[in-house]
Amino acid sequence: MDDDHFHDQCGVFGVFGASEAANLAYLGLHSLQHRGQEAAGIVSSNGEQLFVHRGMGLVQDVFTADQLEKLPGSSAIGHVRYTTAGASHIKNAQPIAVDCGHGAIAVAHNGNLTNGIALRQQLEKDGSIFASDSDTEVLVHLIARSKAETMVDRVADALHQVEGAYSLVFLSPDELVAVRDPYGFRPLCLGELDGAYVIASEPPAFQLIGASFVRDIEPGEMVVINETGIESLRPFRMDPKRRYMCIFEYVYFARPDAWFDGISVYEARKRMGRALAEDQPVDADIVVPVPDSGVAAALGYAEAAGLPFELGLIRSHYVGRTFIEPAQSIRHFGVRLKLHPVQSVLQGKRVVVIDDSIVRGTTSRKIVKMIRDAGAKEVHLRISSPPTIWPCFYGIDTPTREELIAAQHSIEEVNEYVTADSLGYLSLDGLKRAVGGEEGFCSACFSGRYPVPVRDNATTRRQLPLVGV
Repeated sequence: MDDDHFHDQCGVFGVFGASEAANLAYLGLHSLQHRGQEAAGIVSSNGEQLFVHRGMGLVQDVFTADQLEKLPGSSAIGHVRYTTAGASHIKNAQPIAVDCGHGAIAVAHNGNLTNGIALRQQLEKDGSIFASDSDTEVLVHLIARSKAETMVDRVADALHQVEGAYSLVFLSPDELVAVRDPYGFRPLCLGELDGAYVIASEPPAFQLIGASFVRDIEPGEMVVINETGIESLRPFRMDPKRRYMCIFEYVYFARPDAWFDGISVYEARKRMGRALAEDQPVDADIVVPVPDSGVAAALGYAEAAGLPFELGLIRSHYVGRTFIEPAQSIRHFGVRLKLHPVQSVLQGKRVVVIDDSIVRGTTSRKIVKMIRDAGAKEVHLRISSPPTIWPCFYGIDTPTREELIAAQHSIEEVNEYVTADSLGYLSLDGLKRAVGGEEGFCSACFSGRYPVPVRDNATTRRQLPLVGV
């Protein structure tokens, strides 16, 4: 499938103290499906042992009613995966569940450990054997080797040895632990359902199951849930003001109906569009979004520019992960399978096209060509984020810097490649204002300023500027 976006890391879900916990996890993962479509899994507990089912594909394809019946108990954790560290293979599907000397434990991880390779090499040197390529398994080995007495202390012991981005849910037969890294790169939220507690990457997962949103889990916070209740711990020494939540959650990853730290993703995207209209105005007739990610920003742009908002591109919602391409090649087949122009809207018009980002530029080029072929008089491409010029090492699947078109070419050169009449990006200052201010966000993919050192291997280092903020 022709897709030129940054890809949506992973999503995690947990529930403790609810009947049919696995069914709730299944529904919660449905709400998080946009965060990963390659694999899904659920681990449940009946208070004595863990039960596991994982598979490749979408949530509804991985789980049947019969399979969910084989996941008994009142607690469960779940995961949807898009490959970041580790190849696309069933062995890397999560949650990872193991039996070790301390008992059974399962873990689901959203993020990426920036020192995961070095830790893995040291563990293998000391005799550890790995069953997957995922950096999440490093955590399992560190927990198994810990000399601490309780599961909570063993988890904390392991986390003190890792660096990078993580929102994690752990499950033992009688306890659920949720933890967010000290900088809060990846989101994690706490909810409540009829006396049970739920954990999710995004609040909309609570709404589907009828749970109420309680609060965001804070950066550096560990939430422990068991039969005695819920407890909040702070296992890390840290400066609470140094927060670096991924700003791209607001640009693209999160569902529009999500909110983090009290900020609506939908409203933030509309503000991005308004700021983009102020930064990059153009004489035009209509504003058209690239669906679905460009819709809210296009609404904001149209409002600020005083132009009509039109659905000039229609997205197919029935495109699977594989398809049969005709033997006689159709130009731009992948994009045409996903998007279709509305000729009556576009013909003879000067069109402003709003998208959230440009990565390699290949899809943007095809979309511009498609709109011209539908009869548009002019095509002006506007992007509701700054140029992406650095790769992410905190849980987002991004190309190398050499593949990022804006890292290798000027805006004028990018515009020449995508064949638009003009190209304009939102400024980084405008983006930060749209999401609530200058502080509290990681914008390394735009600025190259990495809050946590990245030092796993020589290939990684060659892609990096001077590390630090």
